[in-house]
Amino acid sequence: MARTVLIVDDHAEFRSAARAMLELGGFTVVGEAADGDDAVTECARVHPDVVLLDVMLPGEDGFAVARRLVGADDSPMVVLTSTRDAAGFGRRLAATPARGFVAKHELSAAAVTRILDGGAAAP
Repeated sequence: MARTVLIVDDHAEFRSAARAMLELGGFTVVGEAADGDDAVTECARVHPDVVLLDVMLPGEDGFAVARRLVGADDSPMVVLTSTRDAAGFGRRLAATPARGFVAKHELSAAAVTRILDGGAAAP
């Protein structure tokens, strides 16, 4: 069964590209959001397995949003993404409840699957 995904990014063009890439790789995209509040609302509405979450959002950043989304028994797995590489986030990645991180220029369904399946180092 395909994993369901909510894509959270403030750029519609990126959401569209990520949707196409993830769907081609076997994921089912069940929603999109442009900021943290919308992400929390959409998560409650569509109950995705995974949230692909941009770090640099207007208002709350992705780290704060990840803390809001992760914790309950039915919490989605969060994968953070950014145009910046992981090294640019240092300790914040180590402290996040997100499952992992993938730079936007390295985003693929295979990269997300590796993170979700524990094949990539968690933040």
